[in-house]
Amino acid sequence: MAASLKSHSQGSTLVLTISNLEHRNALGPELYAAGVEALNVAETNAELRSVVIVGEGAHFCAGGNLQRLQGNRQKPPEVQAQSIDGLHSWIETIRAFPKPVIAAVEGSCAGAGFSLALACDFAIAAADAVFVMAYSNVALSPDGGGTWSLAQALPRQTVMQLLMLGERISAERLHQLGLVNAVVEPGRALASALTLADRLNARAPNAMASIKDLVNEASGAALHTQLKAERDHFVRNLHHANAGEGIGAFLDKRKPTYR
Repeated sequence: MAASLKSHSQGSTLVLTISNLEHRNALGPELYAAGVEALNVAETNAELRSVVIVGEGAHFCAGGNLQRLQGNRQKPPEVQAQSIDGLHSWIETIRAFPKPVIAAVEGSCAGAGFSLALACDFAIAAADAVFVMAYSNVALSPDGGGTWSLAQALPRQTVMQLLMLGERISAERLHQLGLVNAVVEPGRALASALTLADRLNARAPNAMASIKDLVNEASGAALHTQLKAERDHFVRNLHHANAGEGIGAFLDKRKPTYR
């Protein structure tokens, strides 16, 4: 059965399911294009306020399909370059997507699958989930923004240990390092991610979009530039109808309802 990206909505959350059971939900070009399309559609749907990415069955994602990669060695280099460009387009779309994206990780989360989880805004992982950047184990180097995400978050020596040695790392250790938001009982990652999504869905969408945009820009911005951006976002959000609702609800001691 061909790999596919299944989608369904649960309340105000879009659930994207990586479906490739034969290969532990390994990724491929057809999934990248579907992922970009799904997020582009969700961005324009005001009823959808968050996205959860999950793997079908017992595993999140095994990364690249090594059989496909072996076959691509017999083709012009441009074939693999185009495939990676597709993956990177999906990663960039997740980062730029103005709504929260949550990874719900069960089982193995390897290679580009690990990079995919790192690209999300939140990660919920089962206690027995295993993360690994195993590229160097087969004489390859990372893709999917894995080097960028890890280098932004962890000390250089830790990053080198994960990438050069291809060592496995547990969900609990990643939680300690700040790359996983919560560790839950096996089989509960999706349910816990949906609970988190509901909490996010109850907040003002424009404020969520501003926070994501500001955080995305912060690491590469000078303080003066970031301060100006914070000012502009704050003023714009203050004059949004949701601020009137939020401030009014706080003063009236009631629960706000945002649009």
